[in-house]
Amino acid sequence: MNRYSFSAVTVPLIPAGTRARRVSVLPAAIAAVAVAAAVVFWLLELAGRPPSLLSNPVEVRAKDHTLSLTLHAGIAQDGKNSFYFDGRPNAPTLRLSPGDQLKITYVNDLPTNPHENCAITPCMDMTNLHFHGLTVSPDAPQDDVLDMKAMPGQALRYTVQIPKDHPPGLYWYHTHPHGESYRQALDGMSGALVIEGIESYFPALVGLPQRVLVVRGLSIEHDPRSGDLKQSVELNSYLCGGKPDTPTEVMTVNGSVRPQIEIAAGERQFWRLVNASADRYLDLQLEGQSFEIVAMDGMPIALHDPNHRTRIVDHVLLPPAGRLEAIVTGPEVGTPRHLVSRCVDTGPDGDPNPAMVLADIVPRLGATSTPKVLEIARELDLKTLDLAVEEKAPPRFTVVFTEDKNGFYINEKTFAPDAAPMVRVKVGTYQHWRIVNATEELHPMHIHQVHFLAYAENDKPLASPLWLDTVNVPYRGSVDVIMDFTDPVIRGMSVFHCHLLNHEDKGMMAKVLFE
Repeated sequence: MNRYSFSAVTVPLIPAGTRARRVSVLPAAIAAVAVAAAVVFWLLELAGRPPSLLSNPVEVRAKDHTLSLTLHAGIAQDGKNSFYFDGRPNAPTLRLSPGDQLKITYVNDLPTNPHENCAITPCMDMTNLHFHGLTVSPDAPQDDVLDMKAMPGQALRYTVQIPKDHPPGLYWYHTHPHGESYRQALDGMSGALVIEGIESYFPALVGLPQRVLVVRGLSIEHDPRSGDLKQSVELNSYLCGGKPDTPTEVMTVNGSVRPQIEIAAGERQFWRLVNASADRYLDLQLEGQSFEIVAMDGMPIALHDPNHRTRIVDHVLLPPAGRLEAIVTGPEVGTPRHLVSRCVDTGPDGDPNPAMVLADIVPRLGATSTPKVLEIARELDLKTLDLAVEEKAPPRFTVVFTEDKNGFYINEKTFAPDAAPMVRVKVGTYQHWRIVNATEELHPMHIHQVHFLAYAENDKPLASPLWLDTVNVPYRGSVDVIMDFTDPVIRGMSVFHCHLLNHEDKGMMAKVLFE
């Protein structure tokens, strides 16, 4: 059995402050030698593969409240689809503040004769963009995935207005052409998007080094390096769930297979991680350490729970499209540590989701400075809500996921571009929805434009309810959520769907009209 294989997919809480510090009793000179020897030993352990120190993706920041850029869709040297920025295959991190405007000219330079297969045929190399998690308009020229589509040789021009009261946090952008989303996401057509200001909700973040980690799946199904790649990430064929099959993907972090993340002993860093894979779950664990969660899916915990601004966990399940923002602390020097994804039981009909090493934690020598705590200068938009009445009321709408050998369905219907909205909702309300998974595999449910409070699973209250935009729905189970339809900017036609994009491409998506 792989040493990272576990079948649990819950997020247990552990008490804060339970880890005791080890005090050295060696004289200073001997201690220095011991530290150096430990570092050398640890680095030698990693010498079996070329070192690749993790760096943040290229960043583009708003200037004068506007972020403008041109992004191309093209073919990389390996023959896969790719974003191109400044003439290179690249997906920059976009950084904006509430009230800013995002302007993207998106040019489709993909060939008219596609090089790859799609979930449904014919494959047309059509593409567009979705700004995942942002509370913005679903109408053109903003977050419109239904009518804004570019064929090869065409361009789209997006103008996305970020509301002045938009929650700060980690979001992301990726392509969303129905029928071709899976292929383009698997090829890596995605990037991080940060709305600034999260320090106001948790001042201890001020001054902490930030890492943006974009985790993607890398297909190794026909890759001659597949054996070496599996060995590199310590992946094996052990299954903790899912149908027997050979794993076909390894995970990359910012485009690298098992990079090294530098952090000094005792140093605190702010990690902002997005699961940008097309169809793989992450059960994240930092060996011997904990995550101090500040936000999930771009939503600061303090926004709705100012008295409990973080949560301490030893591992966290992140479905495809989920985001984790957490403080991590560097381990003691000489203590090998890894960032791993534990094995996830995806159900009897699910695809293999084996354990693997995502990155190695390596020591960074040198003293660390103590960040200065921010004095909050503005009044925070805290939302203390009493949703008990809505939680106890019958669901206003029920979503049922089903599948068979012919396709994937929501409420027994497969998506059609010309279909009427499956549900209409009144803007200005909170609504209790129930998502039912009547299949034998996991499905992550995502709805565009809004967040929701996930408060019950399989008819049992969750110990730690969270505001999310993508929620895991257990196989043969259900999740109850309170949808936040209160923001008037969301008016228009939008969608909700399974974020296993192969399922979405094959029909597990439906329209919702916000009116």
